[in-house]
Amino acid sequence: MPQHRTHTLADFDFELPPELIAQHPAAERSASRLLVGTGALPVDRVFRDLPGLLDPGDLLVFNDTRVIKARLLGEKPTGGAVEALVERVLPGHEVLAHLRASKSPRPGSLVRFGDAFDAEVLGRAGPDQSLFHLRFPDDPLVLLSRHGHVPLPPYITHEDAADDVERYQTVFAARPGAVAAPTASLHFDDAVLAALAARGVRRAAVTLHVGAGTFQPVRTENLDEHRMHSEWFEVGAETVAAIEATRRAGGRVVSAGTTTLRALESAARAGALAPYRGETDIFIRPGFEFRVVDRLITNFHLPRSTLLMLVSAFAGHEHVRALYRHAVEARYRFFSYGDAMLLGRAR
Repeated sequence: MPQHRTHTLADFDFELPPELIAQHPAAERSASRLLVGTGALPVDRVFRDLPGLLDPGDLLVFNDTRVIKARLLGEKPTGGAVEALVERVLPGHEVLAHLRASKSPRPGSLVRFGDAFDAEVLGRAGPDQSLFHLRFPDDPLVLLSRHGHVPLPPYITHEDAADDVERYQTVFAARPGAVAAPTASLHFDDAVLAALAARGVRRAAVTLHVGAGTFQPVRTENLDEHRMHSEWFEVGAETVAAIEATRRAGGRVVSAGTTTLRALESAARAGALAPYRGETDIFIRPGFEFRVVDRLITNFHLPRSTLLMLVSAFAGHEHVRALYRHAVEARYRFFSYGDAMLLGRAR
């Protein structure tokens, strides 16, 4: 097994001009740019070119999670403002949420959200007690749909609008539960999906409900000390069978996004890919042994982030650094509403 040098947080830093952070999506989903990094040199394409870059018999795996309107604005009985970001919907009308307030509400108190309903604070939760356990008076998904806001990432500066309701969601979103979009899949539209099918590229799906932790910065220079957030995912038997059939036929497994890759590689942690439903806190960084994914479609990620570490592990640290330098020089648009890359797995 090859030896990998130990990386530190500084190895995943880069200078990004602020104007390259996309604040709005491209006018058309598939009109985004696509940086092809499967060879030694970067190639500039457009996302609608993707079908011609894949082969008949390849399998494209998507994350079918659906972003919920997880952001709620409210106030305490004292009148103090509260902002909530629902991280997880639980049985019994209960949720786990991040709360921002001048003073944290106490267990047993009520918070009124959207000037429409009261939620009871049950206490603190999570491994580090950073979440609040709340009880809603009705189905949380229904209440969020009526009174919540699209949970746009912290680097998008405008308030959510009607356009964000549609565009911060994939065209095939099915299973509600994410508080952040699987952004590589935002570029797919019906025309690209039809062209992929005509090309002979097959489709499969996993579910991973992306959590707010995906935006949390890494705060320790020693990566061994970083603790990953946990996310719920499911890889079904049908998708496992499709991957096995693709392997037997000599095709490649192409992951639409880092969240799909996290789900697939988590389901193969024991050695062989198998159906799985549960939590993952997998931390993928250089030195990780990939077992499932051969190609990765991904957006451009934050400096010093675990997602940048993941793509560096997948495609090679120096190769990814060179691609990012090219992307900055060529004025690609970055982050959730930005452009995309197609990467091959480093050998």
